[in-house]
Amino acid sequence: NIRYLSRCLPDAEFISTHLPEEPLFAREKVDMVYLGPMTERLQEAVLEKLRPLRARIWELIDQDTLFLCTGNALELFGQYIVKEDGSRLECLSLFPLYAQRDMMHRHNSVFLGSFEGKAVMGFKSQLTVATPLSQQIALFPVEKGVGLNKKCPFEGVRYRNFFGTYLLGPLLIDNPPFTKYLLQCMGVQEPKLAFEAAAQSAYDARLKDFKEKT
Repeated sequence: NIRYLSRCLPDAEFISTHLPEEPLFAREKVDMVYLGPMTERLQEAVLEKLRPLRARIWELIDQDTLFLCTGNALELFGQYIVKEDGSRLECLSLFPLYAQRDMMHRHNSVFLGSFEGKAVMGFKSQLTVATPLSQQIALFPVEKGVGLNKKCPFEGVRYRNFFGTYLLGPLLIDNPPFTKYLLQCMGVQEPKLAFEAAAQSAYDARLKDFKEKT
C-alpha cells in the first residue's frame, strides 16, 4: 500500500518507523499515519509502543489526520483483544470494538462492499474476528462476504479520517476510487493515481468477476 502511495505522490516524504524508534507523529504534524498487518507477538510490542502516545493519537484523529490501518493493526485501536487462554490484552480504547483470537482457525474469504457509492473489494485472511459495540463506526457495508464477523453488516472501522480494515489485496491498488478519496483526505486537490488506467481496468474486471462468482 505504501509503495503504491509513493508512486502516486512522488514528491511526498515517506518515513518508515522501526519499533525502537519514536514515530514522527509523536512530535510533528504529519499528513498520514499507516500501520499494516503484523504477527501477534509484534502486535503486542507495537501496542506497548503506542500506549504512551494514546492522547497524541486521539489529538491527531480529532484534527482529521488520515490514519489507515490494515489487517490486525485496527485491533490496537479498539478496547481489548481476547487471547486464546481467555486473558485480555487491553488496547488503546479509542473505538468501541474488541477482537478475539483463534490461532487454530484462519478465516479466508473474498469481500465486496461499498464506500461513497463505489465498490470496494478485497480478501480477508485472519486469525481474529472483531465485534463492534456501535454501528456508528461502520466503514464498508457488506454486499457479499463477511464483515468484521459473520453477523456484522459492515467491514472495517471509520471515524473522521481514521480508516481501519482487515481487507488485503493490496487494498489501495485494488480500489482506485477509495485510494483517490484517501488522497483527497490528505489535501490532494486533483488526485492522480500511478498506473491509473491499468488500475481502473483491473478494478472493473475484478468487480465483474466478484459479482458473477461470489
